[in-house]
Amino acid sequence: MRKIIIGKLKESVMSVLPITILVIIISFFVNIGKENMVNFLLSVLLLIGGMSLFTLGSDSAMIPIGKEIGTHLTQKRSLVFLIAISFIIGFMITIAEPDLTVLAEQFDGLKTKYYLIIPVALGVGVFLVLAALRIIFQIKLSYLLIISYMLVFTIAFFVVPEFVPISLDSGGVTTGPITVPFILALGTGIAMARGDSRSEEDSFGMVALCSVGPIIAVLVLGLFLGKATIDTETVVYSNIGVIVVKNIKEVGLALAPFAIFFAGYQLIYLKLKAKKIKKIAIGILFTYLGLVLFLTGANFGFMPVGIIFGEKLGALDFNWILIPLGALLGFFTVMAEPAVHVLNHQVEEITSGAISKRLMLLSLAIGVSISVALAMLRIVFDISIWWFVIPGYIIALGLMFFVPKIFTAIAFDSGGVASGPMTATFILPLAIGVGTIIDHSKVLMNAFGIVAFVAMTPLIVIQLLGLVYKIKLNRKKNKDIEEEDLDIITFKKRESKKTGEQGDD
Repeated sequence: MRKIIIGKLKESVMSVLPITILVIIISFFVNIGKENMVNFLLSVLLLIGGMSLFTLGSDSAMIPIGKEIGTHLTQKRSLVFLIAISFIIGFMITIAEPDLTVLAEQFDGLKTKYYLIIPVALGVGVFLVLAALRIIFQIKLSYLLIISYMLVFTIAFFVVPEFVPISLDSGGVTTGPITVPFILALGTGIAMARGDSRSEEDSFGMVALCSVGPIIAVLVLGLFLGKATIDTETVVYSNIGVIVVKNIKEVGLALAPFAIFFAGYQLIYLKLKAKKIKKIAIGILFTYLGLVLFLTGANFGFMPVGIIFGEKLGALDFNWILIPLGALLGFFTVMAEPAVHVLNHQVEEITSGAISKRLMLLSLAIGVSISVALAMLRIVFDISIWWFVIPGYIIALGLMFFVPKIFTAIAFDSGGVASGPMTATFILPLAIGVGTIIDHSKVLMNAFGIVAFVAMTPLIVIQLLGLVYKIKLNRKKNKDIEEEDLDIITFKKRESKKTGEQGDD
């Protein structure tokens, strides 16, 4: 256990260190104040501790729970039961997602943040059912994704423009540190229970579909509300005690329904051994403590720094510097996303090392780097989100027909995973700060949508990785065939030579 904890700490330090160094370097040119810098450095320690505990808890609790429930749902062979449980899980686990709360609190046009959270949770519930049925009936993921995104763009045409960026962002923030480990494991459990040759391939793709549900749900909400507003005065708490108490309460309320649900499911159906239940209980506790520490660090140090950077850099005469700087911030921010490490570990495990954690992390970092750079370009030069989103999704959906299917599923899962708490509490405040200074009246249109960008580019980058993998595999196969043919020809020549020698004798 000690070795595992030390390993998790090392991983967390290596993840958070790059963004920490970059922020410190930028602070030499942009004065953020001594207090903010001290708070930021304290937050770095909280992030490291929080991420270590969270990933440890995820391995011990969220992933095993997901696999056990997924396997049981399939083995029970009741379609009605599978639909009902999948919907309940999707709904409850979304309400528990901290990223969604961060986004919902930006609105001031709704009576309560739950006016946004409930529709999003319903969207995830419906699409988790769809994702589970896809695995059971072996429906092609590409077909469902094309139909889903066609529906997204069709509804978006009738919604007021201000609502589009927020709806796209909601799809990214929904699949965060609580949702991703469980849904990935649930997909693996359902697929493995099926036990055929395509089970590994079908185990991915659930996160991808669950990212689309919230977009459609918020767009439909936009059809009824007609107008969207935002509280541009982002709430930033300077008292760490207030933040800790707030997170203890919110994370507790978010995880409690899920823990109660699992306890009931265990008593009625699973009946796992006491030793395994104890391990899962400890894992849930680690997940809880990890999220409290992580979110405290993100809200206490990272959010204020993001806003200050955005306002001061946006006010520069050469604010185009935000584009390359955004690329750097995006590259290093994704490394600190806790759910990214969960996905990368599962990809390496499922593919038996063919796609390594390091390669996945580098590919995602490049994708998110491009995302944030494009988002800053859009804010600085006031470009419509459609000029990026439509071509981006056309490329992403088009690549599906040329890459191995498992890469498509992993790519669309990666898009949802990359846009987690660090994006919501650092990159989004940065964008709001920039948008407020450049054009306060267009903050809703320009600053929002950055999470959608972070969720979009990995779809392309990971699939391009799959294309390279496919080309290399084909070359290797062709080379092996050529060598085999050469061996046959050489063997035949030797045989004919031997026959000739025997004839001479």
